[in-house]
Amino acid sequence: MTKIISHEGLEDFQALVDGIRPLTQDKQHFGTPLKTKAELTEQAPQLAANHYFSDTFQPLLPVDGPMRWRADHADNLVLKRLRRGDYVPDLILDVHGMRQTEAKLELAALIEAAIREQCQCVSVMHGYGTGVLKQQIPLWLVQHPKVLGFHQAPKEWGGDAALLVLIDLGDQPHRR
Repeated sequence: MTKIISHEGLEDFQALVDGIRPLTQDKQHFGTPLKTKAELTEQAPQLAANHYFSDTFQPLLPVDGPMRWRADHADNLVLKRLRRGDYVPDLILDVHGMRQTEAKLELAALIEAAIREQCQCVSVMHGYGTGVLKQQIPLWLVQHPKVLGFHQAPKEWGGDAALLVLIDLGDQPHRR
C-alpha cells in the first residue's frame, strides 16, 4: 500500500501561516493540590476513626460483671490473661474530660500508634465521670479489626475506670 502525497496547495498554506508564532504555555494547573506528608499523617487518625467507629453500632457486650470482650478469631485465654494482668500496657491513653469526638480520634490514634510501635497491649483510662466514655469506648473498640480483646483493667492499671486492650500485630513477633 503506497500513498501518493500531493503537494498542491502547500504554497497557499505556507502563505497563510507565515508570520504566526506559537502560543506560550501558561503555568497554571488547576488540579487538586498535593497534600504534604505532615497533613496526611495529621489526618490519618481522623480517617481511621471515621472509617472504623460508628456511634450507632450496638454489639452484644456483658451487662453484669467486668467489661470484657474477645474477638471470634482470638485465643480463648486472652480474657483470662488480661484479667490477671499478664499483659503490661506499653501505651496508656487517658481520656478523662474529653468529648466523645475527641476521645474517638485519640482512640484511633492510640491503636494506630500501637500497631506502628509494635505494642501488643495498651491501656485506655476513661474514668468514672458521667459514664458516657465508659459506655462508648467498648462499643468503639469492638468495631476495630485490629483489637483482639479487652478487659477491665486490674487495680494496678486503673481498675474499673480503665480497660486493657490487646492489639493484633499480625505475624509480627510480639512480647508478653
